[in-house]
Amino acid sequence: MALTTDPLDPLPAAADLPQGRSLWADARRRFFRNRAATVSLVVLGLIAIFAFGGELVAQYERDTIDFTLIGINATKGVPSFATGHYFGTDQEGRDLFARTVQGTRLSLLIGIVGSLVAVVVGTLYGAIAGYVGGRVDSIMMRIVDILLSIPFMFVLILLLVMFGRSLLMLFIGIGLVSWLSMARIARGQTLSIKNKEFVEAAIATGVRPLTIILRHIVPNLAGVVVVYATLLIPEMIIYESFISFLGLGVQEPNTSLGSLISRGAAQIGNGVPWQLGFPLFFFVAMLFAFYFVGDGLRDALDPKDR
Repeated sequence: MALTTDPLDPLPAAADLPQGRSLWADARRRFFRNRAATVSLVVLGLIAIFAFGGELVAQYERDTIDFTLIGINATKGVPSFATGHYFGTDQEGRDLFARTVQGTRLSLLIGIVGSLVAVVVGTLYGAIAGYVGGRVDSIMMRIVDILLSIPFMFVLILLLVMFGRSLLMLFIGIGLVSWLSMARIARGQTLSIKNKEFVEAAIATGVRPLTIILRHIVPNLAGVVVVYATLLIPEMIIYESFISFLGLGVQEPNTSLGSLISRGAAQIGNGVPWQLGFPLFFFVAMLFAFYFVGDGLRDALDPKDR
C-alpha cells in the first residue's frame, strides 16, 4: 500500500533534520577515535606542563651548585624527595630536575619554532612555484634540488661555527634548512589545486595571483601542512639533540635534552644512571608522542580513508 502524507501535517523541525559535519569536525572525531593519538596528545600536554611549569616546584635553581656533593654525587646526590633533588644531581652538584625542566622546554621550543619556520617558508615557496609554473617553477625547484643535495648537518654545523654557537643561530639554522622538503610537498599539492573551479573563478574576477595564493591555495594546504609540521617537530628535536651531543649546540649555563643525554652517557659507568635515565625518558616520550599524534592527524585528515 502506498504511503500518503497529510498536507496539513507540520514540516519537520530543524532539529529533526540530519545535521552535516564540516571537514574539521569530522577529522576531530576521527582523531579522538585513535587511542594511540589521543593518549599521545595527553602525554604531550603533561610534558608541556612539566617543561613550562616544572620550575615552580623545583627546590633548586638549574645553575645552583651544591659544592658538598661534588665528587660524591654517586652516593649523596641520588634522587630523593627528602633532599629536594627529585631527579638527583649531576657531576657538578646541580639539581637535575631543574636542568631537565629547562632542557625539555628548550628542546620543545626548538622543535616547534624550527618546524614553524620550515613550514611557513616551505609552504609559501612551494605554493608560488606550483601556481606560477613554467620556467619559474623549474628554476625554483632546481634550487631546491641543489640545496637538498648538500648534507643538512654539514650546513648546520658550518653555520654554527661561522656565526657563533647561539640559540638564535640554532633556531635559524634548523628552520631555514628544513623547509626544502615542505616546499616540494606544497608545490605538488598546489599543482592539483590551481586547476580547481574556485581558483579559476578567482582568476576570472581579476583577483591578483598573490592574493589567490594566500587566500585560496595556502588555506587548502592546511591539512597537509598540519600533518607535516607535527611529524617535523620530532625531527627538529633529533637534529638539535645530535648537535648538542657533539657539543656544538646549546652552551652552558643553558642546556637541552641532547646536552643532558651527552653528559649523562659520559657518567653511566660511574654508578649514576639517573643522569642519563631522566633526560632520555623525556626525550623518547616526546618523540613517540609527536609521531603518534602526527600519524593520527594523517589518518584523520586523509579523505581517502573516510
